[in-house]
Amino acid sequence: MLKSLNSLKYVRKFMVTVRYFYLTRVWGMNIDRTAEFSLSTRFDRTYPRGVHVGPESYIALEAMVLTHDTTRRLYSATHIGRRCFVGARALIMPGITIGDESIVAAGAVVTKDVPSRCIVAGNPAKIVRKDIKVGPYGRLESTR
Repeated sequence: MLKSLNSLKYVRKFMVTVRYFYLTRVWGMNIDRTAEFSLSTRFDRTYPRGVHVGPESYIALEAMVLTHDTTRRLYSATHIGRRCFVGARALIMPGITIGDESIVAAGAVVTKDVPSRCIVAGNPAKIVRKDIKVGPYGRLESTR
């Protein structure tokens, strides 16, 4: 009988915990302990102290959070608020603030600050919905 991959989820949890401590203790990133992220999420290590992720937020696979732009000689903190969701392969540019309880769609390129409680999508990301209600990790309340 084929075992489910769910039987190995403790291994993933362990690996994420190790990566969390590596990013926060070695690189000095400010990632809340309750925040979750994929093992393939890429946090900018050129200016690691500029990475800030709020509580109960989730950053999906291959999303990239940047804190520097070499061409503009910019080193700026990037903030992701509480209870946010950042979709797969989204790109958050340096100096951006994602407001609390917001959702960034998969593949979005965020070049401007995102207000609280809204959904953004596209390249460049634009607001597609406002005044949303989300639960932990950016889950829409209407989908529960």
